[in-house]
Amino acid sequence: MAMHLEIVTPEQKIFSGTVANVLLPGADGELGVLPGHAALVTALQPGELRYESNGQTVTIAVGSGFAEVTQERINVLTDMALGEEQIDEGKAEAAIERAKEQLANLGHDHDAEEVAHLQAVIAKSMAQLRLKRRNH
Repeated sequence: MAMHLEIVTPEQKIFSGTVANVLLPGADGELGVLPGHAALVTALQPGELRYESNGQTVTIAVGSGFAEVTQERINVLTDMALGEEQIDEGKAEAAIERAKEQLANLGHDHDAEEVAHLQAVIAKSMAQLRLKRRNH
């Protein structure tokens, strides 16, 4: 038994195909999905999404977004989806440092939206680094 997985970012469709299972970085922790899963919609946090297709496990770093799960299908809408080969470790580290520096320099009149944006940059960059470094 299998299900259809589709991963989409604002720029492009990253993956569309049949999978045996999916592990999602849900807002409340990792969520495992098998065929026949109860229908749900969940928020995604930056982290690693894993799926098994044709006997191989594929891991990608994803950003914030949503996943819609039905018994036969999973639709993932995310603002970032990168495979290990697409991740530049130096750029991710630099993005974290810039965001941390900007957070430190915000002062007392900080804009909550700017803080949220910088925290998202850090979380997405950390997800990329975890994936890249675990496989080296």
